[in-house]
Amino acid sequence: MSAETPVQNAGTFTRLRLRFRDWRGTRPFWAGMLTLLGGVPIAYFPYATLKLGTMSLAMATTAGAGSLIIGVLLVTLGLTMWFQQATRVFAGVAAIVLALVSLVVSNIGGFIIGFLLAMIGGALAVSWVPGEPEAAGAGPREAKQGPSEEGAVEPAPGGAVGEPGAPHGVQDPGQGGPVDRTPEAAGAHDSNGGYRVG
Repeated sequence: MSAETPVQNAGTFTRLRLRFRDWRGTRPFWAGMLTLLGGVPIAYFPYATLKLGTMSLAMATTAGAGSLIIGVLLVTLGLTMWFQQATRVFAGVAAIVLALVSLVVSNIGGFIIGFLLAMIGGALAVSWVPGEPEAAGAGPREAKQGPSEEGAVEPAPGGAVGEPGAPHGVQDPGQGGPVDRTPEAAGAHDSNGGYRVG
């Protein structure tokens, strides 16, 4: 029986954390979490007996069964947002409707706490869209703009055309010929970019 070293434990934790982050990024995670948490107070408070010193306060109402059904449905919708992303819009709309119904049925929506959590979770689920995967091997600029077309003039490594860091004799696309960038020739240009005669 061999114990893992702290380095191995740190590596395992890092791998699990990265896997969880990847899993979380492909679904409306926070929408499902808030909807799931919103169902708990809605289902719990009608059946709870709160103790205030020696006085017990019972919140049970005749609509306790309705509160339990709404709470269980919200928990189910939160799990659906996690594991069935294709139904996220339906689940979000259903969570918003159930949150509104809980205001009347379940002690003002679980004392407003469950109502607010379910409403925000449903709105997040409706507005969530999956991200587009980046092109493999492409940098951030190429992934957004795509590869450059053939024949397009790329900026020189030392700087863009017309900048002080550009190498001598760079092809200027606006003038049609090589441009002399030496300091001696810099005074021979007028303000419009053309050559002065004489």
